[in-house]
Amino acid sequence: MSSFKLSLGFALCALGALCTVPAVAQTYPTKTVSIVVSYPAGGDTDVIARIFAERLGAKLGQPFVVENKPGASGTIGNALVAKAPADGYTLLFTPSTISTALLVLKTGSGAPYDTLGDFTSIMQVGTQPLYLFANSGAGMKTVKEVIDAAKADKIKTYGSPGSGSPMHVLGEMFNRSAATKLQQVPYRGTGPVVTDLVGGHLAVAYSTLGPMMQHVSSGKVLNLAIADSKRSALSPDVPTLAELGVKDAEITAWIGVMGPKGMPLDVVRTLNAAMNEILKAPDVQQRLRTMGTVATGGDAAVLARAHAGDYAKYGKVIQDLKIVAE
Repeated sequence: MSSFKLSLGFALCALGALCTVPAVAQTYPTKTVSIVVSYPAGGDTDVIARIFAERLGAKLGQPFVVENKPGASGTIGNALVAKAPADGYTLLFTPSTISTALLVLKTGSGAPYDTLGDFTSIMQVGTQPLYLFANSGAGMKTVKEVIDAAKADKIKTYGSPGSGSPMHVLGEMFNRSAATKLQQVPYRGTGPVVTDLVGGHLAVAYSTLGPMMQHVSSGKVLNLAIADSKRSALSPDVPTLAELGVKDAEITAWIGVMGPKGMPLDVVRTLNAAMNEILKAPDVQQRLRTMGTVATGGDAAVLARAHAGDYAKYGKVIQDLKIVAE
């Protein structure tokens, strides 16, 4: 894990935020742009990507088309983008799972890409608090009841959208703090987690808020706690895990846009400027809130810092807790 000791400046450079890159030779874009989402359709990353794809197409005059490439905790789609030409015509709309997925996966002969070195940061779209949810028919209405049920072997698993995701890391942090031994059931994205939790195939799961909102409103799912240092304006009545006695189980997810390593600086600036304008639209911000996302924006370095920071911070957690994908 010596890679965790990389300096932030090196990490930012590797991510394309601070490096000198070649100037673009012609106006961009001049053809269709592919936006890869490394998860199935219907999850929050996919929905938000489609919002931006529609607006980018209208603003920049060429189609932006979302392509879902799910599998292996997002690493299949991530690898596709990492190996694509660095011309701005293949982009990655990604959750923060990209920062940690390879740290827990058993990759056999070698990693399919360099987490910090093979991508150009473009913009952080927003941040997303994580929550512990329970199926309303599972007989657990509080975090204490979840802990008691886990210790009594009445429940043995929790759902997450994939190994190495922030939800997976949170689940193991919860286990450490609460002295439970719940096993992760990794899914291929948030959508399938929601389906199985609502259907009663899962008793509890960790997720962002957006995909669960309608099911919380209908009473099929209970929102038990937020894994943040303070309550969120998105859900002011939901207590923090720390308030309920589960300490040191805090992690925040994010969604960002990246491209292959070495993208032309003019292309990065064009995309960043367009996406920041889109993000300022009141209707876009409202749609993000309905997906449990708080808008971020800013220049490419904001995303680069978040990505490198999560790799170092949660990489240490993964190492300390010996988190691996089974």
